[in-house]
Amino acid sequence: MGSGPSGRILRRLRGIEGVVLDVDGILTNGLLWYGSGSEEWKGFHIRDGHGIVLMSRLGIKLGVISGRDSEGVRRRCGELGIQDQFLGVRDKEMIFLQLSGRWKIAPDRIAYLGDDIVDLHAMNLAGLTVTVPEAPFFMRKSADWVTRAPGGGGAVREFANWLCFAKTSDPTFHFRKLSRRPE
Repeated sequence: MGSGPSGRILRRLRGIEGVVLDVDGILTNGLLWYGSGSEEWKGFHIRDGHGIVLMSRLGIKLGVISGRDSEGVRRRCGELGIQDQFLGVRDKEMIFLQLSGRWKIAPDRIAYLGDDIVDLHAMNLAGLTVTVPEAPFFMRKSADWVTRAPGGGGAVREFANWLCFAKTSDPTFHFRKLSRRPE
């Protein structure tokens, strides 16, 4: 297994202007914890959040499409400044096309990070498809790139780091950009 995406993928990353993320299995590890009543908990990796901030600072449009609706996801997306949140969605393909139109970005300039069959139709429209190592075989086989980090465990950050590198050709971009004092 290599240490990162191929040169072909890095070239494609340069043209990416928007990123769509699935939640369960990508932003989380896919586990759900239930409390009494309707309480539901999901865990989010802080590094993935940091990757989202990096992409945002690069001017990348960001959206989340999830089959489940969750107050925790709404809260996390809000903290990260992701305004385009579509939760409780069954037709991810339609929402993907709506985002492409809203952002005025051609689908082939949008990356889609998904991990299961409900993501497949939308992924087929995207210019770059990414999944995680624990995704089902058919997803790993059909994706352009499989991250080394697991879903909910740094996969989004790994993607963001390579996107920043491809777009800036500077491996220290994210360190310099984040060390700046707030304006």
